Formats: sequence, structure tokens, C-alpha cells
Amino acid sequence: MMHFDYSSWFLNFPSEIATFLIAMVPISELRAAIPIGIKIYHLPVWSAYLWSVLGNLVPMILIVLILQPIADFMSRHFRIFHKFFDWLFEHTRRRGAKKFEKWGELAVFILTATPIPLLGGWSGPLVAFVFNIKLKKSIPLIILGCLAAGVIVTLITLYL
Repeated sequence: MMHFDYSSWFLNFPSEIATFLIAMVPISELRAAIPIGIKIYHLPVWSAYLWSVLGNLVPMILIVLILQPIADFMSRHFRIFHKFFDWLFEHTRRRGAKKFEKWGELAVFILTATPIPLLGGWSGPLVAFVFNIKLKKSIPLIILGCLAAGVIVTLITLYL
């Protein structure tokens, strides 16, 4: 059986591009990209921050832009997806309604800015999708949340 060594694969890219790509990966996101950029690739702090935030924003913005049209298309053309999305929205809105009432659209910022695995970057855009927050509001909240998460991770990387 052939083993693929991911670490050497990333080493074949310029440090900035590798940092950008690491930030795009779910779970690792900029939580891993910033420390790797600074500590392993020896990028300047500003460069590791910039490439990580940009890499993290790509999938987040794509989620917000294309998830709704894809869900609409799938729901219209496939009954199983229509049932799935109805269940998903009803279930999630029912479970998160109290928190969403408390925080409102700010929940998108808070989730995006929280650099904890399985909670951060990708959660904010998904909440914006499920709670039908308009692009005009969700994209700035996602960008600001990503910038804040980057600052938090950078400070932790530098001072711990």
C-alpha cells in the first residue's frame, strides 16, 4: 500500500502558498496555518497572518455564495434533498433559535472569530446559510470574524 506524505507535499510549494493552502483545509484552517507559517516556514508575522486569513476566507466566502443556490437546485430536482434540507433547517433552527435570538447576526462573527476546532471559520458561514442571513450582512461579519481569529491565533503563536 502506498503512503502519501502530506508534509513533504506542502514543502514543494513556496511557503506563502503552502500557508494559504493549509488555511483552506477544514479543521486546521488558520489555527494551524499561522503557527506553521511562522514557526516552520519562518515567514514574517504579517505574511503568515495575511496568507492564512486569505486562505481561510476562500472556502468561507464560497460557502456563503454557493451553498444556497446549490441547496435550492438540489431541492427542486431531487426529492430526497428537499426532505433533507427541510429537516436540516427545521432541526437546526429549532435547536439554535434561542442562541440566535440572543446574538442575532452577530453569531456569524462570533463563530467565525472563535479559533477552536470544529467551531471556527466554517461554522460562521454555515450559520449564515441556515439562518438565511443576507450576503450584504454575512460577508462583512465573516471577514471581520476571520481577521479577529487570525489576530487571536497570531498572538497565541507569538506569546505561548
